[in-house]
Amino acid sequence: MSYARERLARAQEQLGITAKKSLGQNFLVNDVVINRIIEAVKGFQPERLIEVGPGPGALTDLLLELNLPIQLIELDRDVAAYWRNKSLPVLEEDALRLDWAQFYNDKKLVFVSNLPYQISSSIVIERSLEDVGVSNMVLMFQKEVAQRIKAPARDEHYGLLSVIAQTFWKIEIVSEAGPGDFAPPPKVASRVLGFTRIATDVKNRDKFLSFVKMGFAQRRKLLKKNLAGLLGQKQITQEQLIEWLKELGFPETARAEELSPSQFVKLYHKFGFE
Repeated sequence: MSYARERLARAQEQLGITAKKSLGQNFLVNDVVINRIIEAVKGFQPERLIEVGPGPGALTDLLLELNLPIQLIELDRDVAAYWRNKSLPVLEEDALRLDWAQFYNDKKLVFVSNLPYQISSSIVIERSLEDVGVSNMVLMFQKEVAQRIKAPARDEHYGLLSVIAQTFWKIEIVSEAGPGDFAPPPKVASRVLGFTRIATDVKNRDKFLSFVKMGFAQRRKLLKKNLAGLLGQKQITQEQLIEWLKELGFPETARAEELSPSQFVKLYHKFGFE
């Protein structure tokens, strides 16, 4: 039995709980994967930590050894009480409905989580739309989602999530994780990614998100067709859009999936957005 499995067994005995399917709970029990996550967190030199979904503490127990201020967010009432009884700050809330601004100050904050898979894409987009906030993230994803986040243009996994994540973060693979690395085992493979916030000249991130969403609205349609509604709104001719695409090195038949994140940013600015 691994150290992580022993810790899980002890925590579950104290809690009297099992993983809840409704909350997407799969507890990480592979010590190698856990240690890679902790090393990635340490490499970012955090001054404060925030963990979503600590569960029985596969990561939390080792994060506490870093002796840094930590904030836990846990939706499971029993698990939240478990950590509260250990005198740790716990918000018993949905991480997608929280105002994360309350966590931000002048200290370097690193966000770490073995994320419930159903919220992983949304939480990456939400953190990407903040121009200040989390400095770095170390997050576990379903492998397919991780592939979408890092996919290059023209790749089958490339899309809205790829553009948004790569525009605002430098992203690296931290570790792979198979079904057997969790209890209970999920039906899918997983991957851990590390994120470092990068500078960007996109000032209105919500508008940029809307622009990219419009570009990918119907994936197989030409980009000029997907953006047609914006042309009238911004008083731009289709000929002008075609000229901008040519300046970026694309024919008028270009689709959204062909533009890299930086090319999306350039086209966004051509439309007069800041």
